[in-house]
Amino acid sequence: QVQLVESGGGLVQPGGSLRLSCTTSGGTLNYFAIGWFRQAPGKEREGVSCISSTENTTYYADSVKGRFTISRDNAKNTVNLQIHGLKPEDTAVYFCAADAGEFCSDDFYKPFWYEYWGKGTQVTVSS
Repeated sequence: QVQLVESGGGLVQPGGSLRLSCTTSGGTLNYFAIGWFRQAPGKEREGVSCISSTENTTYYADSVKGRFTISRDNAKNTVNLQIHGLKPEDTAVYFCAADAGEFCSDDFYKPFWYEYWGKGTQVTVSS
């Protein structure tokens, strides 16, 4: 079983940047497409990005295009989400999730496709 672990969250001022990371405490991410989701209090979980396992094909939600960049380093068993230009509305718990397959689905933003989930890392954007 793949156990995902997120890190890199924190408190940041509007306009700031963060890099979130996702790795495993056991196993490898290398064979899975990996998605990033976020969930703000009282809101549904929102898919923000996905990267395929080997082709490095990436997908982004419209709400984050141009500010979020997903990447992976299979040698380090890590998937990163670089976030620039943080806004208060980006405040949420951010989760990484492993798809059941190697490729991101066209509707990657639907939690349905993901088999394994991390526990999340809190991102708070506030002055």
